[in-house]
Amino acid sequence: MKQVELKALAKINLGLDVLGRRENGYHDVRMIMQSIYLYDNVKMEKKQEAGIEVQTNLHYLPVDDKNIAYKAAKLLTDEFDLKQGVKISLDKHIPVAAGLAGGSANAAAVLFGMNKLFGLHLSQKELMERGVTLGADVPYCIMRGTVLAEGIGEELSSLAQMPKCTILIAKPPISVSTKVVYEALDALEVIEHPDIDGIIRGLEAGSLEEVAAHMGNVLEGVTIADYPVIEEIKDAMKECGATGAMMSGSGPTVFGIFKERKNAKKAQQLIRDRQLARQVYVTNVHSVRRKA
Repeated sequence: MKQVELKALAKINLGLDVLGRRENGYHDVRMIMQSIYLYDNVKMEKKQEAGIEVQTNLHYLPVDDKNIAYKAAKLLTDEFDLKQGVKISLDKHIPVAAGLAGGSANAAAVLFGMNKLFGLHLSQKELMERGVTLGADVPYCIMRGTVLAEGIGEELSSLAQMPKCTILIAKPPISVSTKVVYEALDALEVIEHPDIDGIIRGLEAGSLEEVAAHMGNVLEGVTIADYPVIEEIKDAMKECGATGAMMSGSGPTVFGIFKERKNAKKAQQLIRDRQLARQVYVTNVHSVRRKA
C-alpha cells in the first residue's frame, strides 16, 4: 500500500459533565460523544526518503511538530523505527478551535493510516492506547460512534446508537481556549450536573426527545457568560423546531438536533441572516455497528 485517503470525523457532546480536577491538571469527566458527518479529508502517501511532511489548505495552521497530525506520525515512526517517510495532506472542513475535536480526529486518522501504510498490525485498542498520549479525545476519534467517555476521556464504553436525525452545526466567529474555560470552571462551585444517565436511557429507548430532554454541558455556563452569541444561536435553532440545542465541548460551536432536515435548513438560513455565524453546516450523525 502506497497511499490511503481517510475521513476524519468531527464529534459533538450530547452530554458533558466535569467531576473534578486531578493534580496533573487533567479533569475527570463523564460525557457522551457522538461522531457526525462533518469531516476533514486526510490523504497519506508513503515516501522512500525518511521524514514527515504535512501540508494543509489552511495557511495559519502549523505544519511542523506543533501539528498534532505530525506528532501522531512521529509517534509511530519513532516507535517502529520506520525508515521510509510519509506525506500528509489535510484538507480541513471541521472548524478549528471549535469544540468539535478536529485536531484529535486528524491525529486519529494519521495513526490509523500509518498502521495501514506500514503494516504495523496494531489493533484498535493498541492505537487508542497510543492516541491518548497525544490528546484525551484521540482514542474516541479512533473508536467513533455513540460512546460514553470517562476518566480524562480515555475510558470508553459503546452505547446504543443515536436515533437517526439531522444535525445543524454553527460556529460563531470567536475562538475559545479549552484551558481557560476549564480554569474558569475550577473557580466555580458546580451545583447542577447534566443527567448523563438520562441521555443513556434515551439512547436505549431510541427516543430523540428523551435524549434531547436530558442533554447538558457543564461548561456552557462558563463560556456563554463571556460569549452570549452562543445562547442566541441556541435560541435560533429552537425557534426553527430543534428538538434540542447545545454547545459542544468547551465551545464555541453550537449543535442542534432536528427531526426534519427542512427545519435544520431553515435554522441555517436564520443564523446566517442574523449574522450569528458564517460556518453553518447541515449534516447527520455517524453510526458505528459494533461486533457483538
